[in-house]
Amino acid sequence: MSDAIESIRRTVAENDVVLFMKGTADQPQCGFSNQVVRILDHLGVDYNDVNVLADDDLRQGVKEFANWPTVPQLYVKGEFIGGCDIVREMFQTGELKTLFADKGVALTA
Repeated sequence: MSDAIESIRRTVAENDVVLFMKGTADQPQCGFSNQVVRILDHLGVDYNDVNVLADDDLRQGVKEFANWPTVPQLYVKGEFIGGCDIVREMFQTGELKTLFADKGVALTA
């Protein structure tokens, strides 16, 4: 498990925006992951998608790493933002777009 945690730590550190999700951005494997992908794509965010279904240690590791029980999980510039409900709410209020701007993450939309 510590290898998975180290891999998660490295992925979050090396990428401005990371989405740990079920499936991939091209083929989400659950509705919650799909919602977050659609929001990020709508905003035009360049992000790294990580399929937690590909590795049981990774799937459990992301829950421990963030101390958050569910997937998807969004990280921006190393900071855990939240899961689907939080991302959706932040998108609806405009907070998500502001967060990306404040963190210096370019949006193409």
